[in-house]
Amino acid sequence: MKVAIYGRRFNTRVVPFLQHLFDSLIKKGIDVVVYDKFHEFIQDQVSLPKVPDTFSAGDDLSGKVDIMFSLGGDGTLLDTVTLIRDSNIPVLGINFGRLGFLASINKDAIDEAIESLLHKQYTLDKRSLLCIESAFNPFGADNFALNDITFHKRDTSAMIIIHAYLNNEFLNSYWADGLIVATPTGSTAYSLSCGGPIVMPSSGNIVVTPIAPHNLNVRPIVLSDSNELSFEIEGRSSKYRLSCDSRTEVVDTSVKTVVKKAPFEINLIRLHQENYLETLRNKLLWGIDTRNY
Repeated sequence: MKVAIYGRRFNTRVVPFLQHLFDSLIKKGIDVVVYDKFHEFIQDQVSLPKVPDTFSAGDDLSGKVDIMFSLGGDGTLLDTVTLIRDSNIPVLGINFGRLGFLASINKDAIDEAIESLLHKQYTLDKRSLLCIESAFNPFGADNFALNDITFHKRDTSAMIIIHAYLNNEFLNSYWADGLIVATPTGSTAYSLSCGGPIVMPSSGNIVVTPIAPHNLNVRPIVLSDSNELSFEIEGRSSKYRLSCDSRTEVVDTSVKTVVKKAPFEINLIRLHQENYLETLRNKLLWGIDTRNY
Protein backbone atom coordinates (compact mmCIF):
# COMPACT_ATOMS: atom_id res chain seq x y z
CA MET A 1 0.00 0.00 0.00
CA LYS A 2 1.16 3.52 -0.81
CA VAL A 3 -0.38 6.62 0.77
CA ALA A 4 -0.05 10.31 0.02
CA ILE A 5 -0.01 12.71 2.95
CA TYR A 6 -1.31 16.26 2.70
CA GLY A 7 -1.35 18.84 5.47
CA ARG A 8 -0.98 22.51 6.30
CA ARG A 9 0.88 24.35 9.02
CA PHE A 10 -0.43 23.46 12.45
CA ASN A 11 0.14 23.99 16.17
CA THR A 12 3.24 22.21 17.45
CA ARG A 13 1.19 20.39 20.09
CA VAL A 14 0.09 17.86 17.46
CA VAL A 15 3.69 16.96 16.52
CA PRO A 16 3.69 13.84 18.77
CA PHE A 17 0.59 12.55 16.93
CA LEU A 18 2.20 13.27 13.57
CA GLN A 19 5.34 11.42 14.61
CA HIS A 20 3.21 8.50 15.76
CA LEU A 21 1.43 8.44 12.38
CA PHE A 22 4.68 8.21 10.42
CA ASP A 23 6.10 5.62 12.83
CA SER A 24 2.98 3.47 12.48
CA LEU A 25 2.93 3.68 8.68
CA ILE A 26 6.60 2.78 8.42
CA LYS A 27 6.22 -0.07 10.92
CA LYS A 28 3.42 -1.54 8.81
CA GLY A 29 5.52 -1.31 5.65
CA ILE A 30 3.33 1.34 4.04
CA ASP A 31 5.07 3.56 1.49
CA VAL A 32 4.59 7.29 1.99
CA VAL A 33 4.72 10.29 -0.33
CA VAL A 34 4.34 13.74 1.28
CA TYR A 35 3.09 17.05 -0.11
CA ASP A 36 6.27 19.07 -0.69
CA LYS A 37 5.25 22.25 1.15
CA PHE A 38 4.04 20.22 4.11
CA HIS A 39 7.32 18.31 4.13
CA GLU A 40 9.24 21.59 4.31
CA PHE A 41 7.22 22.51 7.38
CA ILE A 42 7.61 19.22 9.25
CA GLN A 43 11.12 18.09 8.27
CA ASP A 44 12.71 19.68 11.34
CA GLN A 45 9.94 18.50 13.66
CA VAL A 46 9.45 14.85 12.70
CA SER A 47 12.11 12.16 12.70
CA LEU A 48 12.06 9.84 9.68
CA PRO A 49 14.46 7.00 8.76
CA LYS A 50 14.89 8.46 5.26
CA VAL A 51 13.77 11.47 3.27
CA PRO A 52 10.31 10.60 1.86
CA ASP A 53 9.22 11.06 -1.72
CA THR A 54 7.25 14.26 -2.25
CA PHE A 55 4.59 15.53 -4.62
CA SER A 56 3.55 19.04 -5.61
CA ALA A 57 0.44 18.52 -7.73
CA GLY A 58 -2.33 16.04 -8.33
CA ASP A 59 -0.74 14.85 -11.56
CA ASP A 60 2.07 13.38 -9.46
CA LEU A 61 -0.40 11.04 -7.73
CA SER A 62 -2.78 9.65 -10.35
CA GLY A 63 -2.36 5.89 -10.56
CA LYS A 64 0.55 5.95 -8.12
CA VAL A 65 -1.05 6.01 -4.64
CA ASP A 66 -3.87 4.04 -3.05
CA ILE A 67 -5.09 6.52 -0.42
CA MET A 68 -4.72 10.20 0.44
CA PHE A 69 -4.35 11.12 4.12
CA SER A 70 -5.58 14.62 4.97
CA LEU A 71 -4.05 15.84 8.25
CA GLY A 72 -5.88 18.76 9.83
CA GLY A 73 -9.46 19.94 9.95
CA ASP A 74 -12.24 20.08 7.39
CA GLY A 75 -10.60 23.00 5.58
CA THR A 76 -7.50 20.90 4.99
CA LEU A 77 -9.61 18.10 3.59
CA LEU A 78 -11.32 20.53 1.22
CA ASP A 79 -7.86 21.49 -0.07
CA THR A 80 -7.14 17.88 -1.01
CA VAL A 81 -10.05 17.94 -3.46
CA THR A 82 -8.08 20.27 -5.77
CA LEU A 83 -5.23 17.74 -5.76
CA ILE A 84 -7.06 14.46 -6.32
CA ARG A 85 -9.74 15.95 -8.62
CA ASP A 86 -11.23 13.14 -10.74
CA SER A 87 -8.52 10.56 -9.96
CA ASN A 88 -10.86 8.56 -7.64
CA ILE A 89 -8.13 8.39 -4.96
CA PRO A 90 -9.97 7.79 -1.64
CA VAL A 91 -9.40 10.36 1.12
CA LEU A 92 -9.07 9.64 4.84
CA GLY A 93 -9.30 12.70 7.08
CA ILE A 94 -7.41 12.62 10.38
CA ASN A 95 -8.60 15.44 12.59
CA PHE A 96 -5.75 17.61 13.85
CA GLY A 97 -8.12 20.58 13.86
CA ARG A 98 -11.25 21.45 15.85
CA LEU A 99 -14.65 20.16 14.75
CA GLY A 100 -13.56 17.55 12.23
CA PHE A 101 -16.90 16.76 10.60
CA LEU A 102 -15.33 15.54 7.35
CA ALA A 103 -11.96 14.74 8.88
CA SER A 104 -13.61 12.33 11.25
CA ILE A 105 -10.71 10.16 12.50
CA ASN A 106 -9.55 11.32 15.91
CA LYS A 107 -5.80 11.78 16.30
CA ASP A 108 -5.93 9.30 19.19
CA ALA A 109 -7.29 6.59 16.87
CA ILE A 110 -4.48 6.51 14.30
CA ASP A 111 -3.46 2.89 14.95
CA GLU A 112 -7.03 1.62 14.68
CA ALA A 113 -7.51 3.54 11.44
CA ILE A 114 -4.37 2.07 9.85
CA GLU A 115 -5.37 -1.45 10.87
CA SER A 116 -8.81 -0.94 9.33
CA LEU A 117 -7.23 0.23 6.08
CA LEU A 118 -4.87 -2.73 5.91
CA HIS A 119 -7.73 -5.17 6.48
CA LYS A 120 -10.03 -3.24 4.12
CA GLN A 121 -12.54 -2.66 6.90
CA TYR A 122 -13.97 0.49 5.38
CA THR A 123 -16.42 1.74 2.78
CA LEU A 124 -16.15 4.50 0.19
CA ASP A 125 -18.59 7.32 0.82
CA LYS A 126 -19.15 8.97 -2.57
CA ARG A 127 -19.72 12.71 -2.35
CA SER A 128 -20.99 14.90 -5.19
CA LEU A 129 -19.43 18.25 -6.07
CA LEU A 130 -20.55 21.46 -7.74
CA CYS A 131 -18.76 23.22 -10.55
CA ILE A 132 -19.01 26.83 -11.67
CA GLU A 133 -18.65 28.08 -15.21
CA SER A 134 -18.38 31.58 -16.64
CA ALA A 135 -16.66 33.43 -19.45
CA PHE A 136 -14.29 34.94 -16.89
CA ASN A 137 -13.46 31.53 -15.29
CA PRO A 138 -11.88 32.96 -12.10
CA PHE A 139 -10.83 29.60 -10.64
CA GLY A 140 -9.30 28.10 -13.75
CA ALA A 141 -9.27 24.29 -13.65
CA ASP A 142 -10.13 24.32 -9.92
CA ASN A 143 -13.71 25.45 -10.56
CA PHE A 144 -15.36 22.81 -8.36
CA ALA A 145 -16.43 22.62 -4.72
CA LEU A 146 -17.15 19.81 -2.29
CA ASN A 147 -18.97 22.09 0.18
CA ASP A 148 -20.38 25.16 -1.52
CA ILE A 149 -20.13 27.95 -4.03
CA THR A 150 -20.90 31.33 -2.48
CA PHE A 151 -21.77 34.76 -3.85
CA HIS A 152 -21.07 37.52 -1.32
CA LYS A 153 -20.92 41.29 -1.26
CA ARG A 154 -17.37 42.57 -1.41
CA ASP A 155 -17.31 44.83 1.62
CA THR A 156 -19.46 46.17 4.45
CA SER A 157 -21.51 48.39 2.14
CA ALA A 158 -25.01 47.78 0.81
CA MET A 159 -26.40 44.36 0.04
CA ILE A 160 -26.27 42.87 -3.42
CA ILE A 161 -29.09 41.55 -5.58
CA ILE A 162 -28.59 38.05 -6.89
CA HIS A 163 -30.89 37.19 -9.79
CA ALA A 164 -31.18 33.38 -9.88
CA TYR A 165 -32.46 31.25 -12.75
CA LEU A 166 -33.33 27.56 -12.65
CA ASN A 167 -32.76 25.89 -16.03
CA ASN A 168 -32.97 29.37 -17.57
CA GLU A 169 -36.33 30.04 -15.89
CA PHE A 170 -36.45 32.90 -13.38
CA LEU A 171 -36.31 31.57 -9.81
CA ASN A 172 -35.92 34.61 -7.55
CA SER A 173 -34.04 37.84 -6.91
CA TYR A 174 -32.28 37.65 -3.56
CA TRP A 175 -31.69 41.00 -1.84
CA ALA A 176 -29.08 39.85 0.65
CA ASP A 177 -25.47 39.87 1.78
CA GLY A 178 -24.99 36.85 -0.43
CA LEU A 179 -26.15 33.42 -1.51
CA ILE A 180 -24.83 29.92 -0.82
CA VAL A 181 -25.22 27.05 -3.28
CA ALA A 182 -24.33 23.94 -1.30
CA THR A 183 -23.89 20.24 -1.92
CA PRO A 184 -25.33 17.73 0.54
CA THR A 185 -21.85 17.62 2.09
CA GLY A 186 -21.87 21.41 2.42
CA SER A 187 -25.36 21.44 3.93
CA THR A 188 -23.73 21.00 7.36
CA ALA A 189 -21.27 23.87 6.81
CA TYR A 190 -21.87 27.56 5.97
CA SER A 191 -25.37 26.85 4.67
CA LEU A 192 -26.40 25.33 8.00
CA SER A 193 -25.16 28.36 9.93
CA CYS A 194 -27.34 30.56 7.70
CA GLY A 195 -30.47 28.52 8.42
CA GLY A 196 -30.22 25.93 5.65
CA PRO A 197 -31.41 22.33 6.12
CA ILE A 198 -29.28 19.25 6.75
CA VAL A 199 -29.35 17.07 3.64
CA MET A 200 -28.22 13.45 3.57
CA PRO A 201 -25.03 12.94 1.51
CA SER A 202 -26.56 10.57 -1.04
CA SER A 203 -29.78 12.53 -1.55
CA GLY A 204 -28.83 13.98 -4.95
CA ASN A 205 -29.73 17.56 -4.02
CA ILE A 206 -28.50 21.13 -4.15
CA VAL A 207 -29.35 23.58 -1.36
CA VAL A 208 -29.73 27.30 -2.12
CA THR A 209 -29.47 29.39 1.05
CA PRO A 210 -29.58 33.22 1.20
CA ILE A 211 -27.19 35.03 3.55
CA ALA A 212 -28.98 37.63 5.70
CA PRO A 213 -31.78 38.21 3.18
CA HIS A 214 -33.73 41.46 3.30
CA ASN A 215 -36.74 39.60 1.85
CA LEU A 216 -37.87 38.17 5.18
CA ASN A 217 -40.18 35.64 3.55
CA VAL A 218 -37.38 34.12 1.43
CA ARG A 219 -36.20 30.75 2.72
CA PRO A 220 -33.66 28.14 1.62
CA ILE A 221 -34.75 25.84 -1.18
CA VAL A 222 -33.73 22.25 -1.94
CA LEU A 223 -33.38 21.27 -5.61
CA SER A 224 -32.44 18.15 -7.52
CA ASP A 225 -28.78 18.20 -8.57
CA SER A 226 -29.90 17.45 -12.14
CA ASN A 227 -30.82 21.14 -12.39
CA GLU A 228 -28.61 23.95 -13.64
CA LEU A 229 -28.54 27.32 -11.87
CA SER A 230 -27.40 30.59 -13.41
CA PHE A 231 -26.80 33.92 -11.67
CA GLU A 232 -26.57 37.62 -12.45
CA ILE A 233 -25.35 40.03 -9.77
CA GLU A 234 -26.45 43.63 -9.26
CA GLY A 235 -25.32 46.13 -6.65
CA ARG A 236 -23.89 49.55 -5.84
CA SER A 237 -20.39 48.13 -6.08
CA SER A 238 -19.10 46.90 -9.43
CA LYS A 239 -17.43 43.90 -7.75
CA TYR A 240 -18.47 41.01 -5.55
CA ARG A 241 -16.73 38.04 -3.93
CA LEU A 242 -17.14 34.58 -5.39
CA SER A 243 -16.00 31.57 -3.34
CA CYS A 244 -15.44 27.98 -4.34
CA ASP A 245 -14.98 26.19 -1.01
CA SER A 246 -12.01 28.02 0.56
CA ARG A 247 -10.87 29.71 -2.67
CA THR A 248 -12.13 33.27 -3.17
CA GLU A 249 -11.89 35.68 -6.08
CA VAL A 250 -13.21 39.20 -6.65
CA VAL A 251 -15.44 39.24 -9.73
CA ASP A 252 -17.06 41.98 -11.77
CA THR A 253 -20.86 42.14 -11.55
CA SER A 254 -21.05 41.97 -15.34
CA VAL A 255 -19.88 38.33 -15.20
CA LYS A 256 -22.70 35.78 -15.48
CA THR A 257 -22.14 32.39 -13.88
CA VAL A 258 -23.59 28.89 -14.13
CA VAL A 259 -23.53 26.38 -11.25
CA LYS A 260 -24.25 22.70 -11.77
CA LYS A 261 -23.25 19.26 -10.55
CA ALA A 262 -19.61 18.42 -11.32
CA PRO A 263 -18.93 15.47 -13.67
CA PHE A 264 -17.05 13.51 -10.99
CA GLU A 265 -17.34 12.56 -7.31
CA ILE A 266 -14.96 12.36 -4.35
CA ASN A 267 -14.50 9.17 -2.32
CA LEU A 268 -14.30 9.70 1.45
CA ILE A 269 -13.18 6.71 3.48
CA ARG A 270 -15.55 5.71 6.26
CA LEU A 271 -14.35 3.04 8.66
CA HIS A 272 -16.83 0.33 9.51
CA GLN A 273 -17.35 1.67 13.02
CA GLU A 274 -18.41 5.08 11.65
CA ASN A 275 -21.74 6.24 10.27
CA TYR A 276 -23.11 9.59 9.15
CA LEU A 277 -25.93 9.84 11.71
CA GLU A 278 -23.55 9.19 14.59
CA THR A 279 -21.25 11.89 13.24
CA LEU A 280 -24.19 14.31 13.11
CA ARG A 281 -25.09 13.63 16.73
CA ASN A 282 -21.54 13.69 18.07
CA LYS A 283 -20.00 16.54 16.08
CA LEU A 284 -22.98 18.89 15.71
CA LEU A 285 -24.84 17.84 18.85
CA TRP A 286 -27.76 17.31 16.48
CA GLY A 287 -30.93 16.13 18.18
CA ILE A 288 -29.21 15.86 21.56
CA ASP A 289 -31.86 15.69 24.26
CA THR A 290 -31.24 14.55 27.81
CA ARG A 291 -34.52 12.62 27.67
CA ASN A 292 -32.86 10.23 25.19
CA TYR A 293 -30.18 9.18 27.65
